[in-house]
Amino acid sequence: MGWVAQIKQPVEQLENISVTSSIAGFDDQGEQSPREECGVFGVWAPGEEVSKLTYFGLFALQHRGQEAAGIAVGDGQQVVVFKDLGLVSQIFDEQTLESLKGDVAIGHTRYSTAGGVTWENSQPMFQVAPDGTDVALAHNGNLVNYLELLDEAHSLELVDAHTQPSDSQVMTALLAHGITTGMKVLDSARLLLPRVTGAFCLTFTDGHTLYAARDPEGVRPLCLGRLEKGWVVASETCALDIVGASFVREIEPGELVAIDEAGVRSEKFAAPRRKGCVFEYVYLARPDSVIRGRSVNESRLEIGRRLAKEFPADGDLVIPVPESGVPAAVGFAQASGIPFGQGLVKNAYVGRTFIQPSQTLRQLGIRLKLNPLREVLQGKRLIVVDDSIVRGNTQRALIRMLREAGAAEVHVRIASPPVKWPCFYGIDFASPGELIANAVTEGNEEEMVQAVCTAIGADSLGFVSTESMVAATQQPRSELCCACFDGEYPLGLPTGNPNAELVSALQRGSCGGVD
Repeated sequence: MGWVAQIKQPVEQLENISVTSSIAGFDDQGEQSPREECGVFGVWAPGEEVSKLTYFGLFALQHRGQEAAGIAVGDGQQVVVFKDLGLVSQIFDEQTLESLKGDVAIGHTRYSTAGGVTWENSQPMFQVAPDGTDVALAHNGNLVNYLELLDEAHSLELVDAHTQPSDSQVMTALLAHGITTGMKVLDSARLLLPRVTGAFCLTFTDGHTLYAARDPEGVRPLCLGRLEKGWVVASETCALDIVGASFVREIEPGELVAIDEAGVRSEKFAAPRRKGCVFEYVYLARPDSVIRGRSVNESRLEIGRRLAKEFPADGDLVIPVPESGVPAAVGFAQASGIPFGQGLVKNAYVGRTFIQPSQTLRQLGIRLKLNPLREVLQGKRLIVVDDSIVRGNTQRALIRMLREAGAAEVHVRIASPPVKWPCFYGIDFASPGELIANAVTEGNEEEMVQAVCTAIGADSLGFVSTESMVAATQQPRSELCCACFDGEYPLGLPTGNPNAELVSALQRGSCGGVD
């Protein structure tokens, strides 16, 4: 079950509370939401402007990565890649897209988890095969056996022995290496994919055929759509909608698909072992997407309804933390009968910026993103619904801002359980020691929630239970990965990763806690 904490102390005392040394270190700056690593897109549509279709597909997937983006276009003879750091709209213009001519294209929008924010790590990746074939690849996810594959790439001298390229670069190099006389891209993929362990949704091309593949666990979503004159593959169904493609089906776990003038050809490279990421339903995916037949928006509404029943609160107004907290807040209001209101205004244009704020401006913190509607909040007992708490910095700054705007009480309700474990399958969470739910290393779950409530300065705090969260997705618990909440990693832990080594030690009980 979930837990709720209630604090009854004067507001002026909250600033002076010191729960533990690990909580006291949290400040209001530097908070980062959980970040999906990537979004992938692919289109095969002869006679269509495939570069522009890809651009708009990536635009719909911008929420899955805001650090870099790229498009690779093939005309049957060669593949041309254009990529850079920044938002999709910052990188591409009409002239660039007009220059990318062909019948097939793949695209990628990226956040970094494995590998830094550099042009070299932006995607699609590109490699020339031994037989001269151009290969471009886009990858969403993280590989567990990356070091094993890297050793193989080093031994074959496919990558510089003095560098440590990303897992996506290594996959591209190995895929291209297998394309020799008598061996095509599909043949190489058949040999490579069964040896890859971890989360991966791939789109790749040789300039003639569009390929897509999904790991046997199906951790990340990937779907197939139909255009009037072609086919589309995308991380989410919302990208199909924006380019006018009709949803056909999901790419199945362990499936490899090839699309060209012969149509769609499908084969299995591994038996499916479904372990879809539950956090896609909670936060990562756009609410207008559908995953495994379940509307993401409806899942979040239902989480809010169940949250209201598990942890009710006396209040005058339910407000969301824009934008991801909106559906759960609506559901909470529906189930509780407490009015829903928009008490915070979000600056829609806050994203990745090349202009760094001065120290003075940095002190504004969350105000650069959110601003309160004072006339709505004045004197109200607020129930604030957010999707998750990671480090707690955002919530603490937000609660302070709401009180300054005149809120009488601030009760926080979270539409996911406490995040306690890092993700190794494609989400950029903080390290275990940075997660606020791990700040209290001793005591039970209820005491942990009480301490977090104190640390962020709320009057009360409640997290939805794992059982309710899973039920809201309408997926079998056995077919979901909830590792960031329960520490059970269905794909195993990556070797050579410091966080993974710490997690392994905690699971064995060989260290006293996380600090």
